Amino acid sequence: MTQQEQTRARYPDSEGYIERDGVKVFYEVYGDGDPTILFCPTWTLIHSRVWKLQIAYLARHFRVIVFDPRGNGRSDRPRTREAYAEKEFAQDALDVLDATGTEQAFVVGLSRGTQRSLLLAAEHPDRVLGLIFIGPFFAISRTVASFKWRLMSNPRLAPLFFRKPISTRGFLAFNAVHVRTNYRAFVEWFAATATAEAHSTKAFDDVVGWALEGDPESLVLSSVADNAVPMTRRDQTALAEKVQCPVLVISGTKDKITPHADAKELVRVTGGQLVTIDGGDHEPHGRHPVLVNHAIREFMDPTFRPGTTGKRSSGRPRALFISSPIGLGHARRDVAIAQELRRLVPDLQVDWLAQDPVTRVLATEGERLHPASAFLASESGHIEAESAEHDLHAFQAIRRMDEILMANFMVFDDVVREERYDLWIGDEAWELDYHLHENPSLKRAPFAWLTDFVGFLPMPEGGEREAYLTTDYNAEMVEHIANQPQIRDRSIFVGNPDDVVPGGLGAGLPGIREWTEQHFDFSGYITGFDQSDLKDRERLRHDLGYRPDERVCLVTVGGSGVGGHLLRKVMEAFPAAKKLVPELRMVVVAGPRVDLSALPDTPGLEVHAYVADLYRHLAACDLAVVQGGLTTSMELTAVGRPFLYFPLRHHFEQNFHVSHRLDRYGAGCRMDYDESTPESIAEAIAEQIGRDVTYRPVETDGARRAAERIAELLN
Repeated sequence: MTQQEQTRARYPDSEGYIERDGVKVFYEVYGDGDPTILFCPTWTLIHSRVWKLQIAYLARHFRVIVFDPRGNGRSDRPRTREAYAEKEFAQDALDVLDATGTEQAFVVGLSRGTQRSLLLAAEHPDRVLGLIFIGPFFAISRTVASFKWRLMSNPRLAPLFFRKPISTRGFLAFNAVHVRTNYRAFVEWFAATATAEAHSTKAFDDVVGWALEGDPESLVLSSVADNAVPMTRRDQTALAEKVQCPVLVISGTKDKITPHADAKELVRVTGGQLVTIDGGDHEPHGRHPVLVNHAIREFMDPTFRPGTTGKRSSGRPRALFISSPIGLGHARRDVAIAQELRRLVPDLQVDWLAQDPVTRVLATEGERLHPASAFLASESGHIEAESAEHDLHAFQAIRRMDEILMANFMVFDDVVREERYDLWIGDEAWELDYHLHENPSLKRAPFAWLTDFVGFLPMPEGGEREAYLTTDYNAEMVEHIANQPQIRDRSIFVGNPDDVVPGGLGAGLPGIREWTEQHFDFSGYITGFDQSDLKDRERLRHDLGYRPDERVCLVTVGGSGVGGHLLRKVMEAFPAAKKLVPELRMVVVAGPRVDLSALPDTPGLEVHAYVADLYRHLAACDLAVVQGGLTTSMELTAVGRPFLYFPLRHHFEQNFHVSHRLDRYGAGCRMDYDESTPESIAEAIAEQIGRDVTYRPVETDGARRAAERIAELLN
């Protein structure tokens, strides 16, 4: 899957091509606000997805235009050096403005995009409202890096670019022979240099991925075209002095590609504003997207003030609840916590910032959904796009959800800037927890964090690379808590200390249980229902329409669409299971995101898209067949029913965290999807159905215990 094909936080409202001299350049338009902001392409090495963490947020407030550079993305790859001259890129920008009916725009340039943005503003000042430069390629300072770029612009030394280099270390890697013969090696050197800040593994992977969608020849041609590298210091200064509009420059002090000193020189020449990111590298919009997004918006709209808090709408205390939409389990337990909170604080108003399928539970329970929820990008949709046949690489799926999580954090940030809340609650709201730790000045209310697992764990088949990545992510979490302990006012683990998996967070990091016990309170498990209401199984079965003389097998895979393959395999097992258990009644609950028409039509088998209060059916059944998700398996454990569970391939949480917890409770029979045939599943159904179980009891007061700890934050 290319970066262009991956799930986006927002898709363009329109797209098209401009064409000049036989070269087509692709553009996209997002939103319909005013004014317009045009993101110019940076170097041909990468395309317009470089702006993925900016587009969704800014498009909610402005109109956003991006376009792919010649030589990458969906634009053409011309084969003459003249086609890559800076004036051609500047003219592309002008043509895109014309094609989209844009009279004026703010223009953003990253790195080499500085040159084409300066040309556009200098030659067409009536079209540019303001210039925003990030990691600007403006080589006029007296630093070593700036001198190297100027040296490369010397025409007498240009032939050296096409000779085999004596070394490919450092900047010597920027050589036509090396680029053409070892393109990936060059790309990885550049990506590592550009994303040098700690915990930038995702930014590194992004740059490499974007670059590999291009090609070495386009990169070589764009590197030797007219003005591809800066002109003399005098000419660069003269070009910048022509700029008449306001200028904003954003630069990291540890930028190893374009030195911070050059950024300060650009500010001096243009009379612009400077935003300095201490320790930042060449990709601050990727590593510090909240800061960059705020800076851009404030520059375009001087009335905007990041970090402020809106007025209180009433005298009642108010809580904002953000519940993870990955499955339905978080929703039920979070509603239970909210109900307990209102018992403890009777006048508390709880607003929910939530999305499907959580909103289905909230609607049933009569909870109050914040209207800004409509702006949230679909996390469940992303997870489904990442899944295959009973396969979800959960860690990588979360990594690749960065764009969606960024967009959703910015929705949250807008909400709490415009309205005052007395409490924020996040149940595995990864975007909220991560970006608050990265931007501690944005915390303006007590924050309670809930989760039912701690620590990313590598799958064995991921090898050293995955072990390295999970360790890096865990290390960043550990550093966040150590460096910003004030962000989480309450950290609640939904479970008990023994439910925490053994082992460590990675090389050089603490043990998972040791660290979790140090930083979390433990609520015990939260089912979200009263187990005492389900003790009379005979009455419950009667109320649900299950006869005493039938054996009920309930098959369910939750709120995600990834379970469709398991459903089909179990449904194929029904005829054989029916022969082994003549009184068998199999009820399949496909969930809200599985297409019923894609499931087999099996005589005698019931299929439902959704059933209300699924936990009551779980308590009434004689056997359940489920995935390896925590919620359903723990509901079955709580009501003491036998069940078969099939952890998804590559899903670290289901294979390690959930399985460890179920083993501790002595619950369930673990099955391997790949090794299971319809016949073996039928045999397992016959063996397990109606079996007496002796599970460890599941707590009944988890919601109350969690609510009590959270309610303390309102005092």
